[in-house]
Amino acid sequence: MTLPSWAVVTPARRAHIERVAGLLTQWATALRAPEAERARWLKAAWLHDALRDAPLPDELAHGPVAAERAEREGERDRGVLDAVRYHTIGYAGWDDVGRMLYLADFLEPGRDFDGAARAALAARVPSECQDVLREVAARRITWVVRSGWPLPRETVDFWNALVSA
Repeated sequence: MTLPSWAVVTPARRAHIERVAGLLTQWATALRAPEAERARWLKAAWLHDALRDAPLPDELAHGPVAAERAEREGERDRGVLDAVRYHTIGYAGWDDVGRMLYLADFLEPGRDFDGAARAALAARVPSECQDVLREVAARRITWVVRSGWPLPRETVDFWNALVSA
């Protein structure tokens, strides 16, 4: 699996995508995920930031735009498309591919903040996935609230689904 031909990414972004894919591969191995599910996770990893460095009117548009492009190019897996579309904000309707991408995108080791805590969370994913998912969502939501930005409806619904599960 690799970037689609239509991707617009810098070398630094490609490195991020590779780290996300690497983390997903580690988790898939630890969880003994079936090969078909592992392939879905990796497909989402390679697509999620494929247009992150394209000139777009809104920083958060890269997920929805990449999902739309992937669908135009023939992707039919709704779980993969939803994972890519909502990977920055969360989505209550996700299956495992969306949840795992959300975690890997936040926890990949190349990010330059809170490295030790994020590494500890990443290590817990295979044994405590749901708990880690709640913790990561709480961290991301807290950051949005502190930034003074509105929470998208999808994020609110995602959080409510997590805490009622």
